[in-house]
Amino acid sequence: MTPFRVPYRTNRVNRTWAWAEWVKKRSPASRSGSTGLSSGVTTPARLGSATLPADLAARWRARSLASIWLRASDWDHPTVDHMAYAVAIGDDPRDSAWNLGQARGEIGVGIEETIDDVACLYHALGPHHPPPTVLRALCAGWADAQAGAVVAGSCRDPESGLPTTQYLAVRIGEACASLTPGHLVVVDVAAGDVLPAVRIARSAAVGEALVSTYGAGHPMAALGGGVFAVLVRGEQDPVDLVPLLRREIDRRVGDEPLRSATRCPVRIRSVDVPRSPTDAADLISRLART
Repeated sequence: MTPFRVPYRTNRVNRTWAWAEWVKKRSPASRSGSTGLSSGVTTPARLGSATLPADLAARWRARSLASIWLRASDWDHPTVDHMAYAVAIGDDPRDSAWNLGQARGEIGVGIEETIDDVACLYHALGPHHPPPTVLRALCAGWADAQAGAVVAGSCRDPESGLPTTQYLAVRIGEACASLTPGHLVVVDVAAGDVLPAVRIARSAAVGEALVSTYGAGHPMAALGGGVFAVLVRGEQDPVDLVPLLRREIDRRVGDEPLRSATRCPVRIRSVDVPRSPTDAADLISRLART
């Protein structure tokens, strides 16, 4: 089966749409008129001697979130359904694993978490383990995403329009050397699981609210999973802008479906910038994936 590989620098929304169209054309379910894996219909395919139910993706998700996955809000992705479907029907899942690995790498999921997640898929079927060829394809896709990020040199999060975590980490490292390093304003808007399109719209709304409140060019970033952070230096911003920020966010997410996808009230807290660059790097890592 020819792998579906969209160039990394393609717009994320366009990549997702193109992927969905490819799945629609390739899926045996679409050609036969039957429903896919998440339709609730039992699939008679087998892995070894185990009959695979159509809720495999749901059982995979539940097992992963209960054991190794750090953020429920960033687990769902179109590549998940295709991976589960390929395994369920006994198709060669290597192409699906490659695409899944790339998707995980693009949003900052570590390689260990990515591998353990796929292991949960096979464990959901019984005493099974991912074949080495599947893990190799998964890691290759993940590495491709990492290499693409380096080549593209991107410093912007495509969903929120804000700088990336790496950019904010550099600015925090600079602040550590100051006599008044300041603090981080950490914003958490996550409210459970949301559809990818809703998550993107929510990220864009929060990004606009942050820029409107603190001004363009202010050190800030999207950390993933509905978490954002703004660096407030000790000598800057004597006025507390948190009340204004809260109003700006509420105004932009007041209508459905964003209202239901946003924590109410939005969680905003202040975290002191550590004096040590090492401690600062650890802080960013914890905020980004915990």
